[in-house]
Amino acid sequence: MKISASEVKKLREMTGAGMMDCKKALTEAEGDLDKAIEILRKKGQKLSMKRADREAKEGVVVAMVNDASTKGIVIRLSCETDFVAKNEDFINLAKSFATIALENFPADKEALLAASYADGLSILDKVTEQVGVIGEKVEIADYSNIEADLVVPYIHAGYRAGVIVGFNQNGDKVEEAGKNIAMQIAAMKPIAVSKDEVSQEVIDKELEIAFETAKNEERNAGKPEQVLRGIAQGKLNKFFFKDRILLNQDYVKGNKQSVQDYLKTVDSGLAVTGFKHIMLG
Repeated sequence: MKISASEVKKLREMTGAGMMDCKKALTEAEGDLDKAIEILRKKGQKLSMKRADREAKEGVVVAMVNDASTKGIVIRLSCETDFVAKNEDFINLAKSFATIALENFPADKEALLAASYADGLSILDKVTEQVGVIGEKVEIADYSNIEADLVVPYIHAGYRAGVIVGFNQNGDKVEEAGKNIAMQIAAMKPIAVSKDEVSQEVIDKELEIAFETAKNEERNAGKPEQVLRGIAQGKLNKFFFKDRILLNQDYVKGNKQSVQDYLKTVDSGLAVTGFKHIMLG
């Protein structure tokens, strides 16, 4: 049967699929719009299974907070190529998922995927549909949220990384400081706010690495294991806890000042309650 250009355009607007894909789906569905949509969705499901093992290291990261700046989310929508990641429709799709995440504030990624998108679709359904539309593996690879007295977002250039950071106070000065701390996190990639948040498993692993390094250094030849363990502990305190703990890091915009010292210049009681940092890759 003959499919009109207006019908193809309507299906394209509803699904985002290419013109030829829409025409083929409408032809197969004999002009039935709902059936055509279902055909496109099934195509996405089939392609999604075929591309399940593909790497999806490109994409966009979106960080967003509510109007009161008390809740924040950060989400990574992944794809296979930089070409797709830079497409405005793909960026807007990620933002639409972020908006739904902020409105519903799901506890984890699985709950987010189950959230309603539109027209009876869940977010997972929409992601699967887009696999057929785009022809690449598409997935929500990461999602996190934070709730605090003040949550500040930061999106790194080109949507390649996103940060949300929570504080125990609010106000203009805190918000300005929050932007600086969010950029600090994006640049220096800490793993925790304070030493207390680092798991014993991570500490033990880093201690073992430091011990092996100390043992292989020529200047430590012949030293007993107890001494080498002490050297390893010193390396952990001097390097790991300084470089990877937010409050201990050198403040990137300050001269010989730690992040903790910088926060004290804003307010003696100002504290970071938590942060989430998601990157591409």
